[in-house]
Amino acid sequence: MDSEEFRLPRSQAANERLHAMIPGGAHTYAKGDDQYPENLAPVISHGRGAHVWDVDGNRYIEYGSGLRSVSLGHAHPRVTEAVRRELDRGSNFVRPSIVEADAAERFLATVPTAEMVKFAKNGSDATTAAVRLARAATGRPRVAICGDQPFFSVDDWFIGSTPMSAGIPSAITDLTVAFPYGDLAATEELLTRYQDEVACLILEPAGHTEPPPGYLVGLRELADRHGCVLVFDEMISGFRWSEAGAQGLYGVVPDLSTFGKALGNGFAISALAGRRELMERGGLRHVDDRVFLLSTTHGAETHSLAAAMAVQTTYVEEGITEQLHALGERLAAGVRDAAAGMGVGDHVVVRGRASNLVFATLDENGQPSQQYRTLFLRRLLAGGVLAPSFVVSSALSDADIDHTVDAVAQACAVYRKALDVGDPTSWLGGRPVKPVFRRLA
Repeated sequence: MDSEEFRLPRSQAANERLHAMIPGGAHTYAKGDDQYPENLAPVISHGRGAHVWDVDGNRYIEYGSGLRSVSLGHAHPRVTEAVRRELDRGSNFVRPSIVEADAAERFLATVPTAEMVKFAKNGSDATTAAVRLARAATGRPRVAICGDQPFFSVDDWFIGSTPMSAGIPSAITDLTVAFPYGDLAATEELLTRYQDEVACLILEPAGHTEPPPGYLVGLRELADRHGCVLVFDEMISGFRWSEAGAQGLYGVVPDLSTFGKALGNGFAISALAGRRELMERGGLRHVDDRVFLLSTTHGAETHSLAAAMAVQTTYVEEGITEQLHALGERLAAGVRDAAAGMGVGDHVVVRGRASNLVFATLDENGQPSQQYRTLFLRRLLAGGVLAPSFVVSSALSDADIDHTVDAVAQACAVYRKALDVGDPTSWLGGRPVKPVFRRLA
């Protein structure tokens, strides 16, 4: 595909259809066409393994599949076969299916730091249930979020803290406070300032950098000392860090944790897990006030539970986490070499754990640039690489990574030209990509 002539007319028409009927043109803002160069937002026809095809007939090597959910690759045979077995048996009943017991046993064996689990369909429901449970258990109103991390929930307690806070009363947003990642002293100051008011600390235990030595242990101690609930959001780190998540890797046990994304390999399932003493507050075998924890009509669809069990079995038996790290390390090394070889090693920067790589696009002053990101994405798309991030799936082959590195090198050659003239505008093909969280459309 020649980058100067690369066009997506059918995808462009499909995007117009989507916008006419669906607010934002997608069901997740991170999938919006504003996240891609103008008129170059592929609309997907189908996917297999590490590849997807758009409605224009182009094939791409795909990264960040399903917003990090499809970590085994699309249409993984073990997962799809497990789903097929359940489809003919019915998907939803008026009483629990025995599959729910099987799935809970399998999850708790995979994540032994948890004592009970409840399944849902999306991550927001799980994190909001954790917040509600923490508030009920502590009798406290405030929620402390890690302010350095981008997303926890679509619900008011979190979205009210973002630039997209329209429609959320200040009475709710005032109850959410923020602490910085890696800074125990600042977190203790926050807990002291709101003494006996903070119900929980919620954070991703690890992100683009490794936790500072002693940080998670120190956070555990702070939560215990101040009587608040420690919640790990393992939507991303679950399975990608280890089968038992970051808590399994770093050996720090939260009171509650939430899982999703990789758990279903694209099928809709999430999980709230944690200490029995807390989780049982949402059950029927306690004497305290009842907590409306999670109660979802489709939370235990049998085929999604079967998918989750197949995913966990595949991860353990095939060493998927290790594969993700090995693939990510190979990709990161190749991208860094390609960027350095084109003289933009200080501008196209790969960051994060090998299993969860992202990239930064920096301008001539070393500042993050949406314009340079647009240039970079545009050239990758023309090279057959769909990469809002460099988050790998285990379906990637060595040839896929080699092709990706070649596409990156070609993109970096154009990047160097733009840096030399100090203005990437003529290489953008339209408006720059936009951040998800912004006040105005």
